[in-house]
Amino acid sequence: MGKPLKQIHLAAHFPGVNNTTVWSHPEAGSHIDFDSFVHFARTAERARFDFLFLAEGLRLREQGGQIYDLDVVGRPDTFTVLAALAAVTEHLGLTGTISSTFNEPYEVARQFATLDHLSGGRAAWNVVTSWDAFTGENFRRGGFLAREDRYERAREFLATAHELFDSWDGGEVLADPATGVFLRDAGAGAFVHRGRQFDIAGRFNVPRSPQGRPVIFQAGDSDEGREFAAAGADAVFGRYATLEEGRAFYADVKGRLARYGRTPDELKILPAATFVLGDTDADALERAREVRSAQVSGATAIKYLEHVWNRDLSAYDPDGPLPEIDPDPGENTIALGRAGVRMFRDPLATARQWRELAAARKLSIRELVIETTGRQSFVGSPATVAAAIDELVQQDAADGFILVPHLTPGGLDAFADTVVPLLQERGVFRREYEGPTLRDHLGLAVPVAAAPTGS
Repeated sequence: MGKPLKQIHLAAHFPGVNNTTVWSHPEAGSHIDFDSFVHFARTAERARFDFLFLAEGLRLREQGGQIYDLDVVGRPDTFTVLAALAAVTEHLGLTGTISSTFNEPYEVARQFATLDHLSGGRAAWNVVTSWDAFTGENFRRGGFLAREDRYERAREFLATAHELFDSWDGGEVLADPATGVFLRDAGAGAFVHRGRQFDIAGRFNVPRSPQGRPVIFQAGDSDEGREFAAAGADAVFGRYATLEEGRAFYADVKGRLARYGRTPDELKILPAATFVLGDTDADALERAREVRSAQVSGATAIKYLEHVWNRDLSAYDPDGPLPEIDPDPGENTIALGRAGVRMFRDPLATARQWRELAAARKLSIRELVIETTGRQSFVGSPATVAAAIDELVQQDAADGFILVPHLTPGGLDAFADTVVPLLQERGVFRREYEGPTLRDHLGLAVPVAAAPTGS
């Protein structure tokens, strides 16, 4: 008997925090109006997706001292949007990015426990760290933490939040009108945490929610990020471009679980992926070229090149050659608040590589940026895309994908209508939800409340 087919997990990322979107497209709608969120969420739910994901930036990014207006800006608060979506969906998981660097465990735990109650057990938290002083200026504590300190704070932040979630075990609320007794346990919600990052004590005021704790997501490809995911996350985002890279990431992260007493099925690996569909593969390839050209306008290409060169390149022609001047490898980045600049740890080496590529293929600045900034994508007819997704999951390069359409809010519609039915025919994707909670969708057990440690 052959290996049983793995079931594919699919999620949808509401786009809008960077220029993977084509906000100027005639079919594009608002990234702020609630109707856009509703359309997107309901499409994901009718396609039986596991969850909707919202990223969040804590400050409008700048470049050259001005707002980076090539991004979509003005995203409303994550918790508010997710809570509102809980009222207009029934099954779809609701996942939000909330930073552990500039928030406090009590506040975040209270918000997620509340969301889990309001949604009937569909809340998930993407735990991230905030990396730069520019973002920190928006907060009282200000500044930023070194990488090792950020992850130390994040680990204790998550552990503290778990202590708060577990300060209720779920059986305390009696609410007996005959006796007038509301709480069976007068000590419900009591907590004490004494640590390097947090020194708090009191009572957590939200009873245990349907999932016990929200599903925990983690995004980060660094060694620290992978270890953090293995230690305490339920799902991790990935970023890779080939089957071989995906299998290596999958094996590495899953291989770390045993040291924490966990099994491989306790952590789902869900890379982000774009997609472009067409009636035929050739049609889809042509459309994909059009999408990339729309995503990388001439202005966008120059701005992106400035991330590497760390110089004002506004005088250069995007349809011309790369600058002869070398990048400025200085500490002060021209692109404030953009995590992507960290990808170019050696800008001089990157410039050399790009010049070689541009010379070999006779690429302009814009053509080079289009070539070097493409993310993993599924491009083809619905049958081709369904087969490609299925292969990557069955070959243990992923447990599923978080799809990022290039149009809002209707960019998910065609995938839901054409690709999902083909995955269902293959027997690798659900036709109905398995249960009411996000943990049910992901095949994750409800955690048992840990005994108070008093630490």
